[in-house]
Amino acid sequence: MNRIVSDGHTSPPNFWYDQEQNEFVILLEGSAVLEFDDGTTQEMGESDYLIIPAHKKHRVSYTDTSGKTVWLAVFY
Repeated sequence: MNRIVSDGHTSPPNFWYDQEQNEFVILLEGSAVLEFDDGTTQEMGESDYLIIPAHKKHRVSYTDTSGKTVWLAVFY
């Protein structure tokens, strides 16, 4: 389990997470947009969550620039 705090951070250009495990991620504070390699995006606000299957390539394309974005990620 990881607690992640973003402050306007995004993934580097052309970088994709490609994780070995499934990921449950919930946004505890702030807002964010996740981008997937199939071209889809997922906007997230406080208390939004999703499950990202193992090897589903994704990146963070936006986090709130006016305050902190706090995530909780659980890998399984």
